Amino acid sequence: MSFAAYMEDSIAVLRRTLETVDAAAMEAAIDRTAQALGANRALLVCGNGGSASDAMHITGELVGRFLKERRGLKAICLSSNPAVITAWGNDYSYDTIFSRQVEAFGEAGGVMLGLSTSGNSPNVVAAFEQARAMGMTTVALTGEGGGKLASLSDVLLAVPSRRTPLIQQAHICLYHYLCERVEARLAEAG
Repeated sequence: MSFAAYMEDSIAVLRRTLETVDAAAMEAAIDRTAQALGANRALLVCGNGGSASDAMHITGELVGRFLKERRGLKAICLSSNPAVITAWGNDYSYDTIFSRQVEAFGEAGGVMLGLSTSGNSPNVVAAFEQARAMGMTTVALTGEGGGKLASLSDVLLAVPSRRTPLIQQAHICLYHYLCERVEARLAEAG
C-alpha cells in the first residue's frame, strides 16, 4: 500500500467516524466524565497494547493539563503499573488485571473508560463488569459494532472500522476532544 493510499484510508475512517459516532453519545461521555472529575470521583482508564498507551495518554492529559492551567484531575491508568499487572496476572489471571484495580480504585459516581479495538478484550470486559457492579459509568472506545463492550457500556463510541491502526487513530481524535471539553467544562466551573 502506498503512503497516499494509507492516508486516504485514514481520512475515510475519520470521515465515517464523524458521520456515525453519535454526537449525543460524545456529549454524554463528556458530561459524565466532567461530573465525576468535578466531584473528585475517579476516572479509571484501561486498554491493551496500543490502547494501553492511549490509556496512559488520556490520564497524562487529565492529571497534567491538556490546554488550560487547572488543578490535577483524579484520572488513573490501570495499564501503567507493571508490578500490579504482572503479580496479579501471574498469581491469578491476566483476564482480571483491570477488574482487580477497579475494585481497588473505583467508586460509585466514577467513570470507567475502556479502549478495545475489537470490544472483546477479556480484561477490559471484566473491568466493565466490575465497574457496573460498583455503580460507575462505563464508556467504551471500540471498533465497529463495539463487541462485548457494547452491551456493558453506558456510552459507546465505536469507530466504523475493523482495522486496528485506523481505529486507534480515530480513538486519538475522540479522546483528545473528550479531554479538551472536560477540561473546559471544569475550568468554567472554577
